[in-house]
Amino acid sequence: MAYDVARIRSLFPSLASGWALFDGPGGTQTPLDVAEAMAATLVGPLSNRGTLSVSERRADDSVRDFRQAVADLTGADPRGVVHGRSATQLAYDFSRHLSRDWRPGDEVVVTRLDHDSNVRPWVQAAERAGATVRWADFDPATGELPVEAVEAALSDRTRLVAVTAASNLIGTMPDVAAIADAAHAVGALVYVDGVHFTAHELPDLAALGADLFTCSPYKFLGPHCGVLVADPELLEGIRPDKLLPSTDEVPERFEFGTLPYEQLAGVTAAVDVLAGLDDGASGTRRDRLAASYAALHGHEEALRRRIEAGLAELPGVTVWSRAARRTPTILMTFDGRIADDVSTALAERAVLAPSHNFYALEASRRLGLGDAGGLRVGLAPYTDDDDVERLLDGLKGALA
Repeated sequence: MAYDVARIRSLFPSLASGWALFDGPGGTQTPLDVAEAMAATLVGPLSNRGTLSVSERRADDSVRDFRQAVADLTGADPRGVVHGRSATQLAYDFSRHLSRDWRPGDEVVVTRLDHDSNVRPWVQAAERAGATVRWADFDPATGELPVEAVEAALSDRTRLVAVTAASNLIGTMPDVAAIADAAHAVGALVYVDGVHFTAHELPDLAALGADLFTCSPYKFLGPHCGVLVADPELLEGIRPDKLLPSTDEVPERFEFGTLPYEQLAGVTAAVDVLAGLDDGASGTRRDRLAASYAALHGHEEALRRRIEAGLAELPGVTVWSRAARRTPTILMTFDGRIADDVSTALAERAVLAPSHNFYALEASRRLGLGDAGGLRVGLAPYTDDDDVERLLDGLKGALA
């Protein structure tokens, strides 16, 4: 296992800006390979999909390659890979598709740990259907979402459980597999938000027990879009509204309009960059992804421990990321200081660490931070020791 962060940083032209970037949970920088793949798709022969011309075949190839790349990334079947504009859009789409069968007395479970994109679509769909919303709470003292909290919200009327695989606010990684087992025992579907998770952990649809799993390529080096993966047989039983002449084939019955072929090519390129993070990785793309994620995990964990040790030496800093299993994402607040002011002071030192609730509104309120949230530091594959040093020095200066 080899992780050469200097080589990896060389893949990102934007790092020449000189900024130390800790905004990875909001979206990573883009490797040159991804931009070149998108540009090559746009400027080469390109038309609607088909087999008669090189332009048609290139469009068709971009779709097939995209589905295979995402399947390799998530351990899914390429026939179950759905493209969307964003994970939020996909959640709203599927909340409408699924809730058309809900009735008064049915129940939906959501958690207070989740990003609002995996809360509000289900709450609003339940309200329209007359279904009941049940909430699973996390412990603000530990940041943990106990399996028991979800189990307590389940009943034989539960139709769906929506849960995050990793909190984008405090990094908590719940035991999704155990939650899925409990949900499946009462016949409920499990919709997993893997947006933050996929940036740091290699997903495995079967191991997680997810019926539907979403992620966002722009969180892991790709272009701005969303992806949903599911068993094709499950998708066969879901009937969306669609245009009459459009295909009824899965997964394309869920993709409305002409697909953005250049965007799909960018996602494929991003997955290939991820698969090459480990210099010595070999085998299938899934094998190389597993090796590269293991190397990435070791790199990010070392940096996270260094940041947390540095924060422990600073007076008046409260760290809210406390779960036993968590991503390298740290939410903090400051005694007597507004987090947004500290974020501004860091930006004056060319260190980007934004402050907000980051749309994890329920989680921010449950922590007692209201709608303001806190300052969030998130790592990415290109974060290095110098970035960490600049962050800690910047915080010392801002808090002095």
